[in-house]
Amino acid sequence: MKVSFKNEKVLFITTKNLDYLRNSQEIELIKSEAKSVDVIGSQKKSYLKRLLYVNMKILLTKFRKYDTVFVGFSPQLIVPIWAWKFRKVRLIEDFFISVYDTMVFDRKRFKKNSFMARICKYLDKKTISKAEHIICDTNAHGDYFSSEFNVERQKIETLYLKADIGIYHPMNIDKDDKLKDKFVVLYFGSILPLQGLDIILGALDKLKEEKDLYFYIVGPINNKFNKSESDNIEYIEWLSQEKLAEMIAMSDLCLAGHFNKEIDKAKRTIPGKAYIYEAMNKPMILGDNEATRELYSDSMHNVFFVEMGNALALAEKIIQCKKELHERK
Repeated sequence: MKVSFKNEKVLFITTKNLDYLRNSQEIELIKSEAKSVDVIGSQKKSYLKRLLYVNMKILLTKFRKYDTVFVGFSPQLIVPIWAWKFRKVRLIEDFFISVYDTMVFDRKRFKKNSFMARICKYLDKKTISKAEHIICDTNAHGDYFSSEFNVERQKIETLYLKADIGIYHPMNIDKDDKLKDKFVVLYFGSILPLQGLDIILGALDKLKEEKDLYFYIVGPINNKFNKSESDNIEYIEWLSQEKLAEMIAMSDLCLAGHFNKEIDKAKRTIPGKAYIYEAMNKPMILGDNEATRELYSDSMHNVFFVEMGNALALAEKIIQCKKELHERK
């Protein structure tokens, strides 16, 4: 981070589980400079229990002994409630997501001009206005937050995500016997709207007769999607991170995304799985947008771009990648 914590006493607050990689990433960076770092957070599995615990700890904490308070993931759940306690410290926020953007345009829970949409936008503006310095995940998001919530762009700094290299690193995993002569393509995700699973399934439907291909789709696909069924497509609902890493290592090509072109957030976000594939040195297909172009380019050895929102283009790109990657061997 460009912002300095040199010789400061810092309080880090998060409502996300403490082992969440973004928390670890930020705490490690702060500790590399700060005089001391105290952390308010919880390992409780229930988000509600974590939230209650963190707020109780904030209530009992004397903020005047700190130089800086850094509020991690979802500062909207903390800053407006405790604004009076932040008045005499430097406040830094990881504005990782906008409640307004997520609930109105991404998840589509509220209509744009509804009362609840206005509440969400007020919450974002109130939160971001209190910070002296703001961290986001891409330059594209920084531009959006500055414009949408009327905050000075120079206050916003980009800190890109990273993969947990303790789990995700290059490894050699032999293919199962049934896959030895197959070109294996993998996708995993939590199946959020912006990921564009419908585009992936559309591409698979166009490729289900390509029997030299084999597809693994890992994630909780529900009945809202029409799954393409074929003997070269396998759906897996869940894998541990360690098993997922092994499956990625076994695959020839990985789908990173995001592929939904209707949700603007998909164009401002680099998918977390891209960092994982990069850490494991795996070829990947990225949705072509301004965010992914911040870190990745056509000249990179294992990176392929595809038009977002186009199942046919994705299917054709998979075939192109198969040919190109075979030629490299």
